[in-house]
Amino acid sequence: MKALFDFFPVLFFFLTYKFYESLPVGLINAANQLPYVELTPNNPKDAIFMATLVIIIATLLQNIFHWLVYRRLEKMHLISLGILLIFGTLTLILKNPDYIAWKVTIFNWVFAAVILGSSFIGDKPLIERMMSHAISVPSPIWKKVNLSWGIFFIIVGALNLIVYEIYAKQMDNLDAWVNFKMFGILGLTIVFMVGQGLYISKHVEEVKE
Repeated sequence: MKALFDFFPVLFFFLTYKFYESLPVGLINAANQLPYVELTPNNPKDAIFMATLVIIIATLLQNIFHWLVYRRLEKMHLISLGILLIFGTLTLILKNPDYIAWKVTIFNWVFAAVILGSSFIGDKPLIERMMSHAISVPSPIWKKVNLSWGIFFIIVGALNLIVYEIYAKQMDNLDAWVNFKMFGILGLTIVFMVGQGLYISKHVEEVKE
């Protein structure tokens, strides 16, 4: 459930981009009151900029909602918001979708660095700190899982750049990148999480024996 909650801003980004030309003119005019927002109704090239504005707002609301419910903020949400504010604002100011695309890669590589770096800082890697209260497996297994997550984030970040450079820039097909951002990354994450769950569960059984 939490994973779905974390993915809501991306869903809103995707829906806004896909249905931009169906949005009420009044909504677009309201968005144009904000600094650096200059949208034209029914202009498909402006869809990415409206979607960028929406994901910024959705991520802000995500943090506010989390605070109201749990009275604390998630570090992942805050890091995502910080990176998004920088690259999303650059996208709107410079009218260049490169920045919102790079945000995905920067976000994944920052987390890869944090996860991999945690193996050398403190007595436990980050994934173990996050999950050991619910699951008990040997320390070497946690180290392998932590390494796997770090590598996964590096690969996702690289794939994002490859898809964007090939389809959005070389083939002038921004739709392909938006689809990858929504379905490709989500699909890869689900498959990876299932694989990690199966791997960990095997070693949980060994510990219980």
